[in-house]
Amino acid sequence: MRTWHGFFARDTIIVNDKSGGQTQMRPNVSRILAIWILIAGLQGSAALAQRTLVHAGHLFDGVEETFRSQVTLVIREGRFESIRPGFLQPQEGDEVIDLRGSWVMPGLIDMHTHLSSQTAKGGHFQRMLRYPADSALTAVPYLERTLMAGFTTVRDVGGRERVDISLRDAINRGDIVGPRMFVAGQSLAVMGGHGDPTNGVREDMAGVPGPDRGVVYGPESARRATLIAIKRGADVIKITATAGVLSLSGGGGGRLPQFSQEEIAVIVQTAADFGLKVAAHAHGAAGMKRAIRAGVASIEHGTFIDDEAMLLMKQHGTCLVPTVIAGKSVAKFAEVPGYYPPVVVPKARAIGPMMTDSLARAYRAGVCIAFGTDAGVFPHGQNSLELEYMVEAGMPEMAVLKSATYKAAELLGKLDELGTVAVGKRADLVGVGSDPSRNMRVMREVAFVMKDGVVYKNESLAP
Repeated sequence: MRTWHGFFARDTIIVNDKSGGQTQMRPNVSRILAIWILIAGLQGSAALAQRTLVHAGHLFDGVEETFRSQVTLVIREGRFESIRPGFLQPQEGDEVIDLRGSWVMPGLIDMHTHLSSQTAKGGHFQRMLRYPADSALTAVPYLERTLMAGFTTVRDVGGRERVDISLRDAINRGDIVGPRMFVAGQSLAVMGGHGDPTNGVREDMAGVPGPDRGVVYGPESARRATLIAIKRGADVIKITATAGVLSLSGGGGGRLPQFSQEEIAVIVQTAADFGLKVAAHAHGAAGMKRAIRAGVASIEHGTFIDDEAMLLMKQHGTCLVPTVIAGKSVAKFAEVPGYYPPVVVPKARAIGPMMTDSLARAYRAGVCIAFGTDAGVFPHGQNSLELEYMVEAGMPEMAVLKSATYKAAELLGKLDELGTVAVGKRADLVGVGSDPSRNMRVMREVAFVMKDGVVYKNESLAP
């Protein structure tokens, strides 16, 4: 008996005997090649014929603010091929996913996360003891929790030491499971301001940071810091236009501006030259107005927003990413002794409760609202609570869902790929067991998650 370990050696196949001898055979090479081509063609045709049919009992497509009944979504190669009324009968080879008893919608998008870290008592000082590899390994379950909660895409707006960039790339390679990530890398800050990575650390140990560490001190360094962020792989540029809550700098309780309008304008223009947008952390109205006039795409938080800032946002097409859950979370944690450093506690107590009212006023004024949570300031995987808080602030349920789908994808600049269920777009879907337009609490219990046509979660929702 012979065992074949055949390979082409010019025009000869070498056949190895068990005895160790070899026999040379000269086959009809053209015939073998023809057979191989035929097999490959048949396999390719079979792959092309494979479809997934999702039978959705109720569908919100991200555009119309209502659920349609009894729809079939035809998916091929990770994208929506067609959307059909009724429940399409499968053909041979089709896979059928039965969601006739569920409410189905596009994969949710969170426009403000920090997936490379998570809040913890004394966490400000724990970060100084961790290497980037530690942060990356710790983040892996955060990624999975976020995806399982129904968030198939996130914008991650600030991660240190390139950890967020590495996480994004690992997900894209298929090495780990998580949402599709668009990342900022190190956010840009002024020296000593919110986001300066050396705040609270002895200068003789941490040095005086510059643009290579995201710290800006004038228009030229602002351009340099932006270019460095882009070179390192940023998908979006994040600036801290005002003081913050959780940083070890005071800054008037988050109200005071920290970038000049000229610095922000240079950052916006430099980013635009590379096709990127700028997101501006901003609590105080003065810093918001500088950022809006300079052309940022979004204001993150918006706690002390005033009428003039809202008017400017409408004029410039600037979106608000409200992060109400972050405000509620920091106010709660501020009551735990030792959770935050002393300088943080009064800021967290004062700013947290204000964010619901800020969102309510912005929505009533007609400002663009895109969904975002500041995940990491609270435990990852709880992102859907923001949906409930937005309803509490006065937004209709379907407008809230649209903010986490269509509006978020539009702000991200990816509406051609994400945010709605439409032919040609990526097949990202979420399913729940009852109608979220009647009770948003159901979004805490996502039962079905698909990203790029791959099912990551499927708890039975059959009728």
